[in-house]
Amino acid sequence: MQKLKFTVNNFGFWLGIILFLVILWLPIFESVAIQNMSAIAALMVTWWISEALPLAATALLPIVLFPLLGITSGKEVASVYMNSTIFLFIGGFVLALSMQRWDLHTRIALRIISWFHGSARLMVLGFMLTGAGLSMWISNTATATMLLPIGLAVYARTSDQLDKKNRQALLTSLMLGIAYACSIGGAGTLIGTPPNMAMQRIFTITFPSAPEITFAQWLIFALPISLCMLFVTWYVVTSRYTGRHFPSLSNTEEVIRKKQKTMSFEEKMVAGVFTATAFCWIFRNDIVIGDFIIPGWSRLLEHASLINDGTVAIAAALLLFAIPTRNQTQFKKIADVDTISELPWKIVLLFGGGFALAKGFTASSLSAFIGQQFTGLQDADVFSMIAALSTMVVFLTEVTSNTATAEMLLPLVASIAKAIDLNPLLLMLPVTLSASMAFMMPVATPPNAIVFASGQLKIGDMVKTGIIINLVAITMITLITYFWGMQVFSIDAGMIPDWAVNTAPAK
Repeated sequence: MQKLKFTVNNFGFWLGIILFLVILWLPIFESVAIQNMSAIAALMVTWWISEALPLAATALLPIVLFPLLGITSGKEVASVYMNSTIFLFIGGFVLALSMQRWDLHTRIALRIISWFHGSARLMVLGFMLTGAGLSMWISNTATATMLLPIGLAVYARTSDQLDKKNRQALLTSLMLGIAYACSIGGAGTLIGTPPNMAMQRIFTITFPSAPEITFAQWLIFALPISLCMLFVTWYVVTSRYTGRHFPSLSNTEEVIRKKQKTMSFEEKMVAGVFTATAFCWIFRNDIVIGDFIIPGWSRLLEHASLINDGTVAIAAALLLFAIPTRNQTQFKKIADVDTISELPWKIVLLFGGGFALAKGFTASSLSAFIGQQFTGLQDADVFSMIAALSTMVVFLTEVTSNTATAEMLLPLVASIAKAIDLNPLLLMLPVTLSASMAFMMPVATPPNAIVFASGQLKIGDMVKTGIIINLVAITMITLITYFWGMQVFSIDAGMIPDWAVNTAPAK
């Protein structure tokens, strides 16, 4: 396996360089800027897909190549790597790391799981609701890592009540439920998974005059998809492995009760900051539901228009850095310099590379050129386009990074939508959601890899169940984007909005 990966990486490395040089030197395009940008894009996409270099290292290519090939100045491209979306990610991650440091996420998990006992199906539902709920706010990797040992402990306590066949069925159901729920939950919030934040920023770069996609707006749109996906996935997984006639279980409450402990001062502080932050994100701007309006708290401020979700995230992070702990034997503050060192800077760089790629597409007019090649789709059925895109991305992200997949495709579909006079959100939304819905392969997502690495799961079970969930995801994303997304984002399928036509930088 290692040899195959090494070969693929090397092949991708040289293929990327060859494509770069061929596109750069052959007179393929009329515009030099478009030709140069196409060469850079081909190199980055090839290296991202093959992981010829670390994803974050490939993301740094624009800083060198954009100035050298006349796309944008070094100063301009460097500024793309740090913006409000990055600060939203950093602030959200400081909050998540603080929850993990003081074990608040474990307390939340145990509390939710304790509500579901008596049957295998209910127990799996408890773990899945916990995984999805936590993954909306902290990384799905951390959630899966935390839930796996809890799940194995509960299984070990209950498995002696079952025969060999039912023990394996329960274990498989539990492992798949944890992995799938951690991916599904992250799609529900802007900070839940990197593709969501990548979409928010790429949308702003590509369409500077478009309205901001707020935390609340994304939550209203994506949470129904997450909930529908979660319950359908639970039904599919449990129906395949722990059906209605599965033996009842006992002793799960005892295991969970033994793991619980008294809530510390530090946990209470993190819980308070977390609750306040979530409230501020959701209710920052007015929430309009038909003729009913829930006024946002930013109305109370003189400079409300200057505040965004990144502002709230960093305010929460600073608060955690400032609050002293009661037990100062190990840590003096709720969050400290160790927290900063634990931030996933490689994801920050990967974000920046995607944002730079989107900037290059716009600055070189490559996005307009690509769009012109798809004008024949002007009369295509919108519903079918959404379904086709969702299908392509769901299966593509089984073998590529979901963040890299989103960052490669979002600028492309934005330019195609503009060229065929379609609201870009109708194509960008399903691409974003589909990038987080990979359930077949252990390498597709970190939660899949974590449960598979436990040695308790057969790859055949993941593939067979995962392909069903993939098809469910494609159906859900297509239907909810087309019917619910149009309402949430005020989309008229037959009209391209003014902000998509006027893409001049906002002043």
